Amino acid sequence: MDEIALAPERTPAEELGVLIKETQAALNQRMAEVLRPLGLSVAQYACLQTLHDSPGITGSELARRVFVSRQSMNVLLQGLEKRGLIERAEEPGPRRERSTTLTPHAAVLLQSARAAVAEVAGAMTATLDPHERDRLQALLVACRDALTDSPG
Repeated sequence: MDEIALAPERTPAEELGVLIKETQAALNQRMAEVLRPLGLSVAQYACLQTLHDSPGITGSELARRVFVSRQSMNVLLQGLEKRGLIERAEEPGPRRERSTTLTPHAAVLLQSARAAVAEVAGAMTATLDPHERDRLQALLVACRDALTDSPG
């Protein structure tokens, strides 16, 4: 009977990838915990924050930045609109997309949400000195860019 070959140990790069994914999952979980009392999911928060930061953004770009499909983004926007957190133009603009803006109520809610998320991010980096935080950010940007700038 043939022996089944065991996969080799993970490479240091694979271990780093797993660690980044575990960190992202923990960050997402903690963000969900602090946003829940405000009545927001992480995706809703990301949507509101992106609309605040990039007025006039297209629905396609909004979906990409929030890491959801266009269909999921449409459902998310409908829910935010029903809650009175966003307003969408009646008439579609270029590319048949309706512009989306935050309501004053959303701006107030977003301020509270940002403060809660900032506390989570602060806890995540509390043991790092400013130089280490800057270096970590530069390294993560380099990793992201290596994956997004290279073909498939």
